[in-house]
Amino acid sequence: MKRTTLAAIALAVTAGLGMTGCAGAAGPAEPQAQNGKTRLTVSVWNYQGTPEFKALFDAYEAANPNVDIEPVDILADDYPQKVTTMLAGGDTTDVLTMKNVIDYSRYANNGQLQEINSVVDKVGKDNLAGIDAFDMAGKYFAAPYRQDFWLLYYNKDLFKAAGVEEPKDLTWEKYTETAKKLTTEADGKKVYGTYHHVWRSVVQAIAAAQNGADQNSGDYGFFEDQYNTALDLQKSGATLDFGTAKSQKTSYRTMFETGQAAMMPMGTWYTAGILQAKKDGKTTVNWGLAPMPQKESNGKVTTFGSPTAFAVNKNATHSDEAKKFIEWAAGEEGAKAISKIGVVPALQNESVTAEYFKLEGLPTDELSKKAFTPDETALEMPVSDKSAATDKILNQEHDLIMVGERSVTDGVAEMGKRVTSEVLGK
Repeated sequence: MKRTTLAAIALAVTAGLGMTGCAGAAGPAEPQAQNGKTRLTVSVWNYQGTPEFKALFDAYEAANPNVDIEPVDILADDYPQKVTTMLAGGDTTDVLTMKNVIDYSRYANNGQLQEINSVVDKVGKDNLAGIDAFDMAGKYFAAPYRQDFWLLYYNKDLFKAAGVEEPKDLTWEKYTETAKKLTTEADGKKVYGTYHHVWRSVVQAIAAAQNGADQNSGDYGFFEDQYNTALDLQKSGATLDFGTAKSQKTSYRTMFETGQAAMMPMGTWYTAGILQAKKDGKTTVNWGLAPMPQKESNGKVTTFGSPTAFAVNKNATHSDEAKKFIEWAAGEEGAKAISKIGVVPALQNESVTAEYFKLEGLPTDELSKKAFTPDETALEMPVSDKSAATDKILNQEHDLIMVGERSVTDGVAEMGKRVTSEVLGK
């Protein structure tokens, strides 16, 4: 099977667009792979570093020998903007991976995706975690194949060396105390008690989830406690400061896999990455999983997450084959294919769960297992035509708070003022 880069696909797309002008209602002829197979194009990000795509594509091709899947490989940081540009230009890529529900909402509302209710019905809405995020007044324009949520990764050896008990039943207050205890410096080497990546969700999405709040509301007082926690960790030196992480484009994987951080809140997608790093001998970290720290110690675990889905491009060259692929990827065979590499599938049943916990290297202690069964997983960002604009503002103000250019109080107030005026029109 030939794997194609974005540059190569771009040439094909350009040629396709050139043909569209004279093709009439029928559109251009459907291109075939050189061996006569159907060439199904799928937009992805960081193909080499995101093993779920290869796992899905290889398994689908094995089950469907008449199909060659060619990934349209885009840099992860450029993905949303690139797909937006592609769609605006009439791109004919067949399947579009929806990296988040904010982008999905925008594309669906713009009429750039095909309705796939028949696909969702065949897989079964009751079996798909995260499917509600794709419900647009009873119509579905994408189907989730994975459902990630956030938990806590931790370095067992660093905990043991510091004489600190495993991070179970943590409140944010206890988490902060633990991070400070685990922070050390010897022979010029700094080990941070934890690492918070630069994404606003690390602060804002968890605050919204654990306060039952709406990030599109324009009222953001519920962010304040979480920002104070994040800034306290930063000020004490228990985590790498935001400005350094942002300017140096610090890799969260490097921080954890080299033992520079004893704890790290992160999504379940990282499980596949660290398992592969261990297998390849790129890290020796002895790691475990724990539930996300909580606002209160009441035994209930609330976290946040986001499904990842596949959609059919409105201008897809192979619409029928694209729908067939999505039905397979969101169904049991696709779920098993990604479970084998440590990715949490959207489809949930006993067979799929059993497959997941067969993974070699996956922590099987009770705390790690508990981390995989949160009581509630809130959506990382609401599905709304307001979400994209709100997200942009919240990102901008998040950066200003974290680098100290605005106080928490002033920054939160500015978020509310801007969203209320610029997005909600009040």
